[in-house]
Amino acid sequence: MGRRGQRRAHLLLALAVLLLALLEWGWLGVLQTLEARFGDRLLLQHVQQQQPDGQLVLIDIDEASLEQLAASHGRYPWPRSVHAELLEHLLAQGPRAVLFDILFIDADPIRPDDDAWLAAVSSEAAQVFMPYVILQAEQPGLGLPLDEFGAALGFQLHDPAQAEVRLPLLLPYLALAADGRLGAINFSPDADGIGRHYPLYFEAGGWRLPSLAARAAQQLGYPLPEGERLRLHWHGPAGSYPRVPFGELYADLSRQEKQRPQDEFRDRIVIIGASATALHDLRNTPLSTLHPAAEIIATALDNLRLQQALHSPPLLFSALLLILLLLPLWWAFAGGISPLHSGLMLLLASPLWLWSGLWALRLDWLLPLLSPLLFAWLYYALAALHAYRQQGLQRRRSEQIFSRFLDPRVVRSLVASGEDALTLKSESRPITVLFSDIRGFTSLSEQHSAETIVTLLNEYFSRQVAVIFANDGTMDKFIGDAIMAFWGAPVDDTEQARHAVEAALQMAESLQRFKEDLGDLARDFDIGIGIHSGPAVVGFLGSANRLDYTAIGDTVNLASRIEGQTKGLARILISSETRALCGQAFDFIDHGSYKVKGRQQAVQLFEPRRPA
Repeated sequence: MGRRGQRRAHLLLALAVLLLALLEWGWLGVLQTLEARFGDRLLLQHVQQQQPDGQLVLIDIDEASLEQLAASHGRYPWPRSVHAELLEHLLAQGPRAVLFDILFIDADPIRPDDDAWLAAVSSEAAQVFMPYVILQAEQPGLGLPLDEFGAALGFQLHDPAQAEVRLPLLLPYLALAADGRLGAINFSPDADGIGRHYPLYFEAGGWRLPSLAARAAQQLGYPLPEGERLRLHWHGPAGSYPRVPFGELYADLSRQEKQRPQDEFRDRIVIIGASATALHDLRNTPLSTLHPAAEIIATALDNLRLQQALHSPPLLFSALLLILLLLPLWWAFAGGISPLHSGLMLLLASPLWLWSGLWALRLDWLLPLLSPLLFAWLYYALAALHAYRQQGLQRRRSEQIFSRFLDPRVVRSLVASGEDALTLKSESRPITVLFSDIRGFTSLSEQHSAETIVTLLNEYFSRQVAVIFANDGTMDKFIGDAIMAFWGAPVDDTEQARHAVEAALQMAESLQRFKEDLGDLARDFDIGIGIHSGPAVVGFLGSANRLDYTAIGDTVNLASRIEGQTKGLARILISSETRALCGQAFDFIDHGSYKVKGRQQAVQLFEPRRPA
């Protein structure tokens, strides 16, 4: 093929890649999550140099606050007099706004005066805002009639309202909701479970139900952008907003000599919420998998206050970026530059291209840089294959010439240039790891012959591996008398935690059948199982002669440590991370927190049970 034909072929390849990219961005969306995850990485780098300006402050119900108030007011939830007393103290200091990220749903039949107190304090101050939650309607026709109560609750009629629109809501008790200063606190994650956006309002039959941050921003006079939601521009890593422990602030109310400044909340926006893991008000965001919901509300309100939400360019911009990448590549291939040199050019440009996103973030723009670069690499791969195909034709002709006077093996060694490589690359990904170890194995080994022990283990391992495979697990390895398995790799598993726990329960049941089948031989045979979910590096590990597909990292280590805690406590124990991912699939017994080797923070452990 001549030079002109080469140019035409590479131009057609570039146009085909551009067309595929337009289909991806306009319809397919295969790379959407990957692009979002790359944006998360950029944000993580960007926020390291960012800090809030201090105008918003969090009053945090943390673990210490729960312990501090337990002695005087019992376990959470506390009497509403606690919140009323604290709110009175806050309002006396003149804050610009006070937002509760705490649901006060049902009236308290035991302490009605506490309810009345909190409602009275709230109603006297126009800067207090209360939350509600929008539920999914399981049956049509159920819920609150919006045409009758929507306006009173502060909902806005946008389009002509549909007749008899009903919506199930978790509202504050009547006296607290009567002022209409309400906002929704529904968490709206993206398809991959990560919360990158914050809703400004929710649509329901022509009504717009404002979110908590949007409702407060509206009353504070901050302009709301167009659209139903905004892309959050984080002001620092998770935990950056100033926070005051609830228990510490409440304790100061009863002191004769105050230890805290009596004007620390003047002209500031106060958000009252919880970061204690036991209260389950933590969310998955680009910055943290355990991000306090109150801080997400603070970020959204700060974005509205400063008009600093992130912007994304239109589809045409992505196409222009791709064309900008394709032009020099097409010129290089059409000009006869070797694929190696073209690839080096693209390789050197790629990190500069990607990290230019950090500069854009300083201007409040989140650019779609990853997918244009991936399509550029796709074009490079296709163009390189085409170029190597042309070189292959020349190579075959060379082989015919060399074969006349060289041994075929020598010819092949001269001409060949390929090398072996694993197609399944190592990568960091969220997985759920299970460790199972046999109890009493040493004494069992001392009482029986080696042949008996091997037969026993082989039968036991066969049964347990069958259980793991039946629950979509990946068998990693046998470590002596222990089993390691994991879920979530190499195949993605959105229910990985549930599958792992179900496998553990079935392994325990399989153990019972195993012991019944073997009788006295397996009388003292028992196991412990530990499970933990988190990120780990998964891929091939080993030498050139032997490679194993395995997982390494802190997640694996902690799963092993949890298994070690089962002795004398429970046959199966799982971490709070795995517990959270399981949702309502099982019943759980909370065994409290334990210190494990290699970790400074205590680990909260749960024993799973099948639902009654």
